[in-house]
Amino acid sequence: MKTPIPISLLELAIITEGSNAAETMHKTKELAQLADGLGYNRFWLAEHHNMAHVASSATVVLIGYVASLTQNIRVGSGGIMLPNHSPLIIAEQFGTLATLYPDRIDLGLGRAPGTDSLTAQAIRKDFFEESQRFPKNVSALQDYFSVENAVSSVRAFPAEGTNVPIWILGSSMDSAALAASYGLPYAFAGHFAPRQMIQAFEFYRENFKPSVYLEEAKTMACVNAIAADTDEEAEILSTSLYQMFQNLVQNTRKPLQPPVASLSDLMNNMSEESRFHVNQMTAGSFIGSKETLTKELKKFIEYSRISELMISSPIYSHQDKMKSLRMLKEVVDSI
Repeated sequence: MKTPIPISLLELAIITEGSNAAETMHKTKELAQLADGLGYNRFWLAEHHNMAHVASSATVVLIGYVASLTQNIRVGSGGIMLPNHSPLIIAEQFGTLATLYPDRIDLGLGRAPGTDSLTAQAIRKDFFEESQRFPKNVSALQDYFSVENAVSSVRAFPAEGTNVPIWILGSSMDSAALAASYGLPYAFAGHFAPRQMIQAFEFYRENFKPSVYLEEAKTMACVNAIAADTDEEAEILSTSLYQMFQNLVQNTRKPLQPPVASLSDLMNNMSEESRFHVNQMTAGSFIGSKETLTKELKKFIEYSRISELMISSPIYSHQDKMKSLRMLKEVVDSI
């Protein structure tokens, strides 16, 4: 019998209309505990800044909180935006997490700021220069995590020897080239930038160089996924997702909005430019009943040849989201 592909969860800790950061963090904990109990493989949190309705700005703190309240699921970053930070500090932080929660911590790395340009400058004045040093800073992190770094004049305690798994995250061909040349696992952000996903995976696999970290190519696609009892119900739930991207495109910062009755009406009421961008960003989305999702996800997994599936599920109702996570696990296990 074929072993099901692992399924993981990217939780963006988005604050819903009428809620707040404290409630959102509590919900995040409940989602992580549910995912842990269901057998999800990973629970990743993303670094964002200057976003009033995203509660994961202190990503490392939230990772520690989630890891402390779960048992088996791997907890990590999807990702840490490395140009915002010193590699030494990230090594110390994730080395500490790995010491507290052995074999359960992942470090996904991105090179974007995770915010707007003005805020990026507030985080560090040399952000652009640091983004150009991304490959060298990844190497520095690998050194800090290694036992061999014990002879260095600069050491990261307690990171040495923890060898925290590093993933390269991306939404373009550049990240695929870096992951391949460094022999690291590669995760693609298909939940908001799916256009180059298949091409990037193919390039990564064709150019992958085995390393001490990974013997063969390992890919993970992150996609939006929403499950409900019927296709119609799932489509209504998805209108919160579409409104989220509409607000992002239009730079109207709002909490995650309640669903509306008609997706077609929502799309038709957008400007032509907004509708184009929203359609581009949501192209990597799987929405429907278990029957529909089984067909569509099976086709996607076979076509993309991914090693692992990660889902993002921006659903307004906490109970609907919990139900969706249960159904999606059943769907992927059946494929």
